[in-house]
Amino acid sequence: MDTKDLKFDSKLIHAGMFDDQFGSATVPIYQTSTFRFKNADHGAACFAGESEGYIYTRINNPTIDSLEVLMAELENGYRGIACSSGMGAVNTIYMGLLRQGDHMISTDAVYGPSRIVMEKHYSKFGIESTYVDTTDPANILKAIRPNTRLLFIETPSNPTMGISDLEETVQIARKHGLITVADNTFCSPYLQKPLDFGFDVVFHSLTKFINGHADVVGGIIVSREKGIHDLLRPMMVSLGCNMDPHQAYLVIRGLKTLSLRMERSQENAMKIASFLEEHPRIEWVKYPGLPSHPHYELARSQMRGPGAMISFELKGGHTAGKRLMNQVRLCILAVSLGGVETLIQHPASMTHSKLDRSAREKAGISDGLVRFSVGIEDVDDLIDDLSQALEQV
Repeated sequence: MDTKDLKFDSKLIHAGMFDDQFGSATVPIYQTSTFRFKNADHGAACFAGESEGYIYTRINNPTIDSLEVLMAELENGYRGIACSSGMGAVNTIYMGLLRQGDHMISTDAVYGPSRIVMEKHYSKFGIESTYVDTTDPANILKAIRPNTRLLFIETPSNPTMGISDLEETVQIARKHGLITVADNTFCSPYLQKPLDFGFDVVFHSLTKFINGHADVVGGIIVSREKGIHDLLRPMMVSLGCNMDPHQAYLVIRGLKTLSLRMERSQENAMKIASFLEEHPRIEWVKYPGLPSHPHYELARSQMRGPGAMISFELKGGHTAGKRLMNQVRLCILAVSLGGVETLIQHPASMTHSKLDRSAREKAGISDGLVRFSVGIEDVDDLIDDLSQALEQV
């Protein structure tokens, strides 16, 4: 069955499915490290790329293939590359697309490890990077050098919730011959499709909204065209950061309810953001669904909805932020995001604590900033929990 013309929710259920000998209604888990060849010629043809047969799970596997096809259809891309983690995807992109002497431009408030691994490790091999506020396209233009090769953005940004203009970013990149990569983790393809705006590559931490149940670590890369896919897939295989078949099965299962989870989570998030905006202990709230968000109209034009991520600034700075973490009862104090459960964390003392303080502040990650991932609980219970915790800050 050709699923490419199906609507999004139907793709979630049916894309990536294949017929096996037993007629399975769901994708089976092919929990095997290696695959038997029919004969020597078949083995040779598989290694030569002349046959679509399977060789070894680090290279390919039917369960993982199913997830890769499914994600490519959801993102309107060529093909997916499933990785063992979101950082496995990031490193595959860096290693596959950057060479010694190249320069990369990225969002200043990008996911902390994506920046840290570049600045502390890839810099040792002669790769340069510049981090700017990509919500202003003028900053991207100013940062371009003769050796700039890659433009790597995250929108909304983590954790400042800045919205970068996907269409204008692509126009700048094409004019200067840059490869464009978008981290789409905060939105999932349900809310945003960067490839439709002309981006070359989109990737996700599958750990977050796509899987949605806080029980799997994984990443995926989807390229718009075959050429870049053919650069990245061999790199993933060489790095050995392939996904495990059981991981892939769990992500496929989680994906079936993506639309339902996202709708409930963002409905809750809208009510919570409105509550926080009126609270006397809150300095400001950043949520794309609030008219007070500086990029409210842009978000409405390129996102299907505002999502389930909120950032807010507590009055009282670092001390107040840590105190709030210790007072919540229903909201879970934990890193990560995008699950059915509501998570809260304090970036200055947690996810972005390894960033140089000046770089962190320049990126807008202040001492009192709190990142809030809204789940699917009863929203009144979540608001009650925040209310009691804020009274004690």
